[in-house]
Amino acid sequence: MQHPIESDVLVIGGGLAGIVTAIECLRAGKRVTLVDRDTPERLGGLALWAFGGMALVDTPLQRRMRVKDSPEIAMADWMRFGELAEEDVIPRQWAQYYVENSREQVYDWVIDHGLKFMPAVNWVERGMQGDGNTVPRYHVVWGTSRQLTRRMIEAVHNANTGGRLTLLSSHRIVSLDTQNGMVSGAVGINEGTGQEVRFSAPAVVLAMGGINGSHEETRANWVKTRPMPATMLNGAHPFADGKLHHLVAGLGGNITHAGEMWNYAAGFPHPQPHFEGHGLSAIPCKSALWLNHRGERIGPQPLVTGFDTHDLCQRVAAQAMPYTWQLLNWRIAVKEFAISGAEHNQRIRDMQFALFLKETLLGNHRLIKQMAAESKHFLVDDTLAGLCSKMNALAGTADVKPAVLQATADAFDANFSRGDSVVNDDQIRRIEHARHWGPDKLRTCKPAPLQKPGAGPFIAIQMQLVTRKSLGGLQTDLQSRVLNGAGQPMAGLYCVGEAAGFGGGGASGKRSLEGTFLPGCILTARAAARSITRSN
Repeated sequence: MQHPIESDVLVIGGGLAGIVTAIECLRAGKRVTLVDRDTPERLGGLALWAFGGMALVDTPLQRRMRVKDSPEIAMADWMRFGELAEEDVIPRQWAQYYVENSREQVYDWVIDHGLKFMPAVNWVERGMQGDGNTVPRYHVVWGTSRQLTRRMIEAVHNANTGGRLTLLSSHRIVSLDTQNGMVSGAVGINEGTGQEVRFSAPAVVLAMGGINGSHEETRANWVKTRPMPATMLNGAHPFADGKLHHLVAGLGGNITHAGEMWNYAAGFPHPQPHFEGHGLSAIPCKSALWLNHRGERIGPQPLVTGFDTHDLCQRVAAQAMPYTWQLLNWRIAVKEFAISGAEHNQRIRDMQFALFLKETLLGNHRLIKQMAAESKHFLVDDTLAGLCSKMNALAGTADVKPAVLQATADAFDANFSRGDSVVNDDQIRRIEHARHWGPDKLRTCKPAPLQKPGAGPFIAIQMQLVTRKSLGGLQTDLQSRVLNGAGQPMAGLYCVGEAAGFGGGGASGKRSLEGTFLPGCILTARAAARSITRSN
């Protein structure tokens, strides 16, 4: 075996959290080895493909929009919506740290790196009873998370003065070394050559992502009292398989809240998958009718996105079949339909503001035409009867009866025949509530009959649950040090980002306020770097 690659800090995982850790350690004068399992062009992990939304508290952008926010308000929302238990002492500490520091440690830090946010704050995860975000907090990076990640990659190279950075791709870590009771390095495999490589460092930082890329791991950790669908898509990555989590647990580390996950209820297969089972997460249209496998509206409370993703996932998972349908028309689709991530938000990703504004105001016909052409799960027809036939053909059943689908549409449309003053439909109420906030009004249709003349053709999208992020992970303190079962730091070992449940092994609790993931990566990474550079 070759001599070990020696450095002051070994970072395992080249996603956003790992890269930020490397940046901060390099700037402090440390020698850093950054080891990533993926190929060089995919350095940046899922952040390279994410949308770039961030939940931030009391920012200048919020103030410009006259949003009155504070760490105290955010913390109350976080505790209530996340349902963190009293015994979740460390997750509560991380939540408090987040709301108190997201402005300076994330918002200002991102701006200082030459990045910008879009000029509107969005309001997501409002809660079914107003128990979520009580004010808009969702800031979107201009250029999406791809621009953020590329800027961080530039920053890590710029910080590499004197050749202090060793960057290795396509290397898989298979074990951790210990010496005198502390973690002192790791052993990896060069997946191109099969050669074993040993790494030596007094500080080892785990940034390998979560567990939801492995459906075996996902199912093993699923909370037993919650419904689980027979099939799911993968919106994470197969490399996020939990193996390093279990390796650390074997050394005494503590995995907590592994059953808490941030999945999505409206996934469909990627038309050009990057890996087997790859799913895209649609941002479901608020104005679409969410139907079961028979074409009946799911109820009694209709499913509407933007209020409680955790609840949506459970209700979809509880359906008789592992798929649902969204029924809408072209008018709704061009204004409301979107796909999460950088790949299908090219106007924001490529910073084409004029074209973004045009598509926002006139409708994103480009994306709808693209999905209709590329995805067999995106069905279009001029009549409900014709759409019904296509739905059954895709599902391989005769479950959707034309008369049932017609009755479903008619029952909804009847709301509009009685006059606005007597509308009594919870979905319409929620749509009207969303439209009170300006940025949401731009992306949400004024309620109207599904069969409104000129609004067609009709569209049906077959959806299923798609796994995404782990809300649990290795337990860490506020210095991102991995803790053992007794709550004591494991000498030499740190964990950041999703691998640490975005702080403390589960800072979000059962629900996220949405957009807490990218900031959680930055906050935990910067905390780890400060601890390392102060103690070494």
